[in-house]
Amino acid sequence: MIKKGILSIGLLTALTIQAQDVNTYTPGTTEEGVIYYLPKTQLEIKVTAIKKTYTPGELCQYANRYLRLPNVSSQPSEYWELKSVTLQTIGVPDPQKAYAIKLKDKSVASQVELTENGIIKAINTTAPQEKIAPQTGLSEKSKRVDPRTFMTEEILLAGSTNKMAELIAREIYNIRESKNSLTRGQADYMPQDGAALKLMLNNLETQEKAMTEMFTGFTEQTEQTFTFNIEPEKEIKDQVVFRFSNKLGVLKENDLAGEPVYLSVTNENTLPPANEEEKAKKKMEGVIYNIPGKALVTISKNGKQVISEEVSLTQFGETEVLVDNLFNKKVNTRVIFNPTTGAIVKIDKD
Repeated sequence: MIKKGILSIGLLTALTIQAQDVNTYTPGTTEEGVIYYLPKTQLEIKVTAIKKTYTPGELCQYANRYLRLPNVSSQPSEYWELKSVTLQTIGVPDPQKAYAIKLKDKSVASQVELTENGIIKAINTTAPQEKIAPQTGLSEKSKRVDPRTFMTEEILLAGSTNKMAELIAREIYNIRESKNSLTRGQADYMPQDGAALKLMLNNLETQEKAMTEMFTGFTEQTEQTFTFNIEPEKEIKDQVVFRFSNKLGVLKENDLAGEPVYLSVTNENTLPPANEEEKAKKKMEGVIYNIPGKALVTISKNGKQVISEEVSLTQFGETEVLVDNLFNKKVNTRVIFNPTTGAIVKIDKD
């Protein structure tokens, strides 16, 4: 009978049951009912880094001579830049807080909604639809234009690399002159409207960029996102979450090739201390939920704070109970829970 209750957890559906007799779930001994979990909090740290790969231009040695561009590198290189670090909290089922809502014959019918991994979301109502964050961190490479598609016959038939560089540089200066004439309205053949002018300028810009890259080289960029999940059971002081290297990118915390990025979690003690003796005597009869505590989470690199944010953390909180009387035949009580913290978001009744 228990297997049916567990199977229902993964379906993300609202289950119709009767009553709110809630007990701690013990596999193999708990009577028929719906099994739900309260969540514990994980810190999800997302790190976005950009890999930049520089390829020198085939005419790089002529960059200063013909285009007055000094210090153009002739050596390929690869390096990383740290774009962003973001923090959010997510709820995962707490195996120490699994409960069974038993079925009883002499109570008002009720409805329990669970997440796909069994965390309670709502009773006697439907929780609001969660917003799905846009997908990020996909690897992207910008498309390059082949500069040879813009070269004249004279350039392509040049007898030496030096001559080719001279002719290409001359073509670049001609393109710049054409752009200046168009923007000043002095071109021999001016476009009829603004859209046509913009199109012409964009085409000239593409040609100039492609030919200039033969001297300056080009840099390809690839963006990647890495995710680190931390589940703090107590306060944390300067724990290395990951490391970052300009040469190697984002590295694991034990890879000493990179600079460490630290995480600290401080309990803000927003809840009064629990009376453990009274808590032990108290019977948890009813729907059990979380009252999360607050924590200050800081992430720092090279002595500078990257993130400093206050978050709700169930591990620094307590559990409480909604008494059975809220769910009898005379009262229709509706409750919405936060699936990340297990706290009550909204409660009302008829």
